[in-house]
Amino acid sequence: MDVALFLVGLAVCVLAVTALSERLDLPAPLVLIAVGIAVSYIPGMPEIHLQPEIVLLGLLPPLLYSTAIQSSLVDFNVNRRAILLLSVGLVAFTTVGVGAIVHAVLPGISWPASFAIGAVVAPPDAVAATAIGRRIGLPRRVVTILEGESLLNDATALVALGTAATLITHGAGEIKPWEIGLEFVWAAGGGVLVGFAFFIVVAWLRKRITDPVLDTGISFVIPFAAYIAAEQVHASGVIGVVVAGLLLGHKAPVLQTAQSRIAERTNWRTIAYVLENTVFLLIGLQAQWLFSDVGASRLAPARIVGACAATLGGVVLLRMAWVFVARYLLVRPGNDPELGRKPPWQYTFLLGWAGMRGVVTLAAAFIIPAETEYRETLLLVAFTVVAGTLFIQGLTLPMVARWLRAPSPDPMDDALARATILQQASKAGFEELERLEYEDPHGIGDLIRQRIDQRNFAAWERLGTTVDQETPSELYSRIRHAMIDAERKRVLDIRRSGTVASEVVSDVLAMLDVEESMLDVATQGREELKHANRVRRPQGEVCDDLERHPAIETVEEPKCCQCLEEGTHWVALRQCLECGNVACCDSSPRQHATKHFHESTHPVMESAEPEEDWRWCYVHHLTA
Repeated sequence: MDVALFLVGLAVCVLAVTALSERLDLPAPLVLIAVGIAVSYIPGMPEIHLQPEIVLLGLLPPLLYSTAIQSSLVDFNVNRRAILLLSVGLVAFTTVGVGAIVHAVLPGISWPASFAIGAVVAPPDAVAATAIGRRIGLPRRVVTILEGESLLNDATALVALGTAATLITHGAGEIKPWEIGLEFVWAAGGGVLVGFAFFIVVAWLRKRITDPVLDTGISFVIPFAAYIAAEQVHASGVIGVVVAGLLLGHKAPVLQTAQSRIAERTNWRTIAYVLENTVFLLIGLQAQWLFSDVGASRLAPARIVGACAATLGGVVLLRMAWVFVARYLLVRPGNDPELGRKPPWQYTFLLGWAGMRGVVTLAAAFIIPAETEYRETLLLVAFTVVAGTLFIQGLTLPMVARWLRAPSPDPMDDALARATILQQASKAGFEELERLEYEDPHGIGDLIRQRIDQRNFAAWERLGTTVDQETPSELYSRIRHAMIDAERKRVLDIRRSGTVASEVVSDVLAMLDVEESMLDVATQGREELKHANRVRRPQGEVCDDLERHPAIETVEEPKCCQCLEEGTHWVALRQCLECGNVACCDSSPRQHATKHFHESTHPVMESAEPEEDWRWCYVHHLTA
């Protein structure tokens, strides 16, 4: 009962502090650590000791899997050199570098013990970097590399730590250098094989499963089963989980039903949200007993403080040195798709500064054998590195990003790309509709075309910049929300009467919920887009028509003359780049710009709205 009460209290505390942090616009991970430290000193509070097995088997697999299934395998592959150099090369470099620092600072400590603490503090956390990075809007390429690095670096660090722990326990004569290399190769290769095997098995099952509840239940088992299976054959459980998650996430659109994908995505987001924030609170809860144990150490306080400070400074400087050497001598990345050129040095600096450590570092420290000299000090060193990097780098990362003027993802870019993709997808759908042979006495084909057009119009409307004008989609959403509220109220009245079976009532309520959620998703981010409008840069592929039709100056006081003649209202205006005709957009009731294209075959138009500078090719369905 005491354990159950503690777990409930832990969950309540995590959710309450996280909600308060979001309300106050504070970084929840850092607030949770501070709260954990404060709570650990409350009189009567039991000591919470993180056990390696709990973290490495209970917390790490689901956190890795939830990140992996949402990561892009394409982006991972594009940045594979940078990711591998950080997750393997930097971990090894940090292990050796920190080992040398600790060996120099602590008198009489052995090299295996020094390398052990080096391996412990080497890997940045899978949660901390991306949680803070996404919150402050780091460039997508930076977040992708940090995410990929944190998915794999734990495997390298745990292999190095295991080797160091064996040397501490049995002596240097027990392990030969070639055995270390062979162990690492098998850990990586075996983990890949186990992860791929799980992908094959689960893919076969998912092709035969249509029940989203059963499908989601299988996904809950995958990370733990893959981790245990890999560890049983002495391979890397971390890599096994990551490979399985990356492949299953990449193939989800062809393996799972739509309902299964939605259910899995929602459930794993919830699990990750709770576990991620719980991890930070648990880190803080270790403070009291760690400081208490160090108080009994035979080392002088100044020596302990020096070891902690030197190690913290070492992990920061070693990472910064490695990322710049790797960037300019080894990686030499290609053009960034968002910038249209090679990533600037600011990206490299952000990669170096975003190396926050987390719960894996603290849990791995307890793997260090109990007979290790100065073990209590090494545990404090690990805690200092975790708390120090999270507070120093985590708190200053937003300021550093602003100082470097690193561009965050532009919501207007995303909205333009979304509308373009939907337009091209619709074109493919219409082509398939023309190829299908069917009898249509009820006009279903026209109804389908109308609904697809409405979907596309809503996507283009999000590019509008008129702040005080309600678009058709916004008007539809507002009216439909009011109607759904009234419909739900009537259904609840019927439920209270008891005249209809509860299962039937639940089905009707679920239908209303689905429609309401679609409305919420469709309008999400509208206000953000209105304030994020800025001069645009070329987007993606450019066709010959776009090359031949550069942007021109928009006419003063643009208006749609046809709308004025017909007595209708436009939503936004577009200008033909061949004849200069100004007409209303596709999200306007009359769609005069598209009608002008069909009448004149002039292929390219541009936005005639203030502060917009994008062009659209009607022929190739491309944007620039």
